[in-house]
Amino acid sequence: MRVISVDLGLARTGIAAGDTDFFLASPVTVINEYNEEKLIDKICQTAKAENAEKIVVGLPRNMDGSEGERALKCREIAQKIGEKSGIPIVMQDERCTTVSAHNALSANNIRGKKRKGIVDAVAATIILEDYFRSIR
Repeated sequence: MRVISVDLGLARTGIAAGDTDFFLASPVTVINEYNEEKLIDKICQTAKAENAEKIVVGLPRNMDGSEGERALKCREIAQKIGEKSGIPIVMQDERCTTVSAHNALSANNIRGKKRKGIVDAVAATIILEDYFRSIR
């Protein structure tokens, strides 16, 4: 089954894609969009282009596992994505994924503007890899 993951951000949203047959995830794109409706449209277009049968949306929980204002907003946007796309949505804990993405990029000596442009897609990849681990 083809799956995409979404790392929702205020300015940039990372997208990754993978397949449950191989449990392999890779970055797809970063969407630069502030307008929520346009962002949802672009995510749905990407899901369609990737032939996604499921969308995994990162859920930014607090370190103690509780959900704050941002988590509630992500749930709201995820619901809208599901309604618009008709594709099932799964929420996946995304604690520390951005930190892990920065660490991975540092380990590969990717810095500056290039890092800023891909870190969200790398975080989305980590979210999808975590989801794949959870369903194995």
